[in-house]
Amino acid sequence: MLRPLPVMERPLIAVLNGPNLNMLGQRQPEIYGRATLDDVEQLCLQTAEKLGLAIDFRQTNIEGELISWVQDCRKRAQGIIINPAGYTHTSIALLDALLTTDLPVIEVHISNIHRREPFRHHSYVSRAATGVICGLGVAGYSLALQAMTDLILNEDD
Repeated sequence: MLRPLPVMERPLIAVLNGPNLNMLGQRQPEIYGRATLDDVEQLCLQTAEKLGLAIDFRQTNIEGELISWVQDCRKRAQGIIINPAGYTHTSIALLDALLTTDLPVIEVHISNIHRREPFRHHSYVSRAATGVICGLGVAGYSLALQAMTDLILNEDD
């Protein structure tokens, strides 16, 4: 069991979401479930509170905006949890941005990308990720926050 960090030492974790995740609950619920992005944010806020983390939860459909957010994390965050969605399979620019942060990165996918269409099996983002969680539904976000807490605590040892 992870111990929560003291309130005054709460590390900021960026939880970044890529294109079409604003359509969660409406888009292909047989694959992504019925939870909305607001539900995911609430899950992350509750998990972060229990773990003693602060989070900055964001979603964009614009690749350049997502890259700018990643770059900004270098100065303000202690880790990045990212669901790059469709950019997983296409964005070398996002990979390059993540590699320059020198932060722990956890890649999250709601569905198991390896059980889907062949083009979804490859992730450029995984090259920059400390770990990958996929196929566990929106619970993967909570698991990623728990893993990030462990990574941050171990980094300080």
